[in-house]
Parts: sequence; C-alpha cells; structure tokens
Amino acid sequence: MNTTSIVTVNDSYEFEFKNSDLEEIDLLKRTVSKFHVIKNNESYDVVLEKSDFNNRKYTVSVNTNSYIVKIGNETDRLIKEMGFTIGLEKKANDIKAPMPGIILNVIVKVGQEVKEGETLLILEAMKMENAIGSPKDGFIKSIFIKSGETVDKGELMIEME
Repeated sequence: MNTTSIVTVNDSYEFEFKNSDLEEIDLLKRTVSKFHVIKNNESYDVVLEKSDFNNRKYTVSVNTNSYIVKIGNETDRLIKEMGFTIGLEKKANDIKAPMPGIILNVIVKVGQEVKEGETLLILEAMKMENAIGSPKDGFIKSIFIKSGETVDKGELMIEME
C-alpha cells in the first residue's frame, strides 16, 4: 500500500510524500537523532532536535538550519479542507501513553494550569525522547506516573480538567 504523508514545514510550505518517494532517499542513521541523507546527489546532515509524537510535530535541523515539521495524512487534509476543525472544542481529559516507554521527566504538578501544546512530560521510547504536550488548555487534575517508571501503550498518565 502506497500511502501519502502531508508534510508542512514552518507552517508555510506543504509537501506530499508517498512511501515510494521515501525509498529513493539514501539515509544513514548515525545516532538515535542524527542522520546523513543524500537526495539527488546532494548531501544533508539532519538532526532530530525535538519530538512531539502526539501532535506529529518535530523540530529538525538540516545542515544547521532549524525547521518545524508537521506530518499529516490524507485524512487530516480532508478534515481541514471540509472545515471540520473550525470551532472544534477539544474534550480530551486523559493523557495516555502513545507507546511503551520510560518516563524521563514529569514537568507539571497537580493543580497547575497548562496551555494547549505545553509540554507535560518527556517519554523515552526506542531511545528517542518524546515531548508529550497538552491537547488543550486546562488544569492538571491527577498524575499517575513518576520519573523513572515504565508505561505501557494506552496507560493513563495524566488526567486534566
């Protein structure tokens, strides 16, 4: 199946990539977050600086230039084009682990006010640090995890109100 990913860079440029396009890239993984890429006989040093897995938003540097990259799919584009995101009230109150991993740092405290997108905790999964952000503005009601603990995919970590 050849799926399409919609990649938005710095909220200004949008690109479409198919799985087959990605196969044409010569990629060498140097470390967990550093890569060397050759595309069309051009060489690039790429570093994953920050990862927000829940929102599919990443900060990468390419040859020392930093970019904010959002990765979506055809469904995301269709929802946006149809206007279904306008006025959508976010009701998610539970922050669950998107994947199994180790809690590196719990940044918030019970009762703390948070804004949408604000980092709540850092989850390490497959040797990658993932910043888990708030899905909405609100207050931290309960915290069910501590630094150093492991979590399973889908496990409740934080409850908001």
